[in-house]
Amino acid sequence: MTVHRVWKAHDLKPHRLESFKFITDPHAEERIHDVVGLYLKPPTNAVVLSFDEKTQIQALERTQPLLPVRPGLSPRQTHDYRRAGVTSLYAALEIVSGRVVGECRSSHTGADFLDFLKYLSKQYRNKQLHVILDNSSTHSTPAVMAWLAQNPRVQFHFTPKGASWLNMIEAWFGILTRKSIRRGSYATVRALVRHINNYLQHWNENPTPFIWTKEPAEIIRKAIRRSR
Repeated sequence: MTVHRVWKAHDLKPHRLESFKFITDPHAEERIHDVVGLYLKPPTNAVVLSFDEKTQIQALERTQPLLPVRPGLSPRQTHDYRRAGVTSLYAALEIVSGRVVGECRSSHTGADFLDFLKYLSKQYRNKQLHVILDNSSTHSTPAVMAWLAQNPRVQFHFTPKGASWLNMIEAWFGILTRKSIRRGSYATVRALVRHINNYLQHWNENPTPFIWTKEPAEIIRKAIRRSR
């Protein structure tokens, strides 16, 4: 109890552990200003999309039926499970509205990304698109670069290397995982895909936009190590 009182008096929490990572991308400051600028002041005559892939989503079937929430008890599920396969979710978050356009695919290749990019282009026909994305090799294949050259209304804005957390869609992926996928049991990949599609549909019935509050200067000060 004495130790506990000392910790509490000095606001010490030794049981907690946080991780950090400095950005080493030589173009980090330029990219942070570019991406955060789109968050804080999105252009009025264009659509800003935060895009990423959530790969290797596992279809896990619990060995016993889930026990629902009851007074005084949380929902419960067995610790053991059977693996039924995986899927990859391609998703783009509208910065202003919070609406999400998503599609599940069985593979994760440059061709898959290009197909989804074309799908987005049709969804926002005749609109200028600013797409925020990370530096995955599938995002800059020769086929993708050739398509961008033929479709100048679509512009890419890359997050700094090693800073995918700057991509707002990651927050939505976290919500999808914690509040939906982990709480289910899926006998097949098809059942998992159906569950994800239903979640997308319900989310878009009343979408919630994320509000970005950090200014570029504050991010740069904390995330980029200055040489002395």
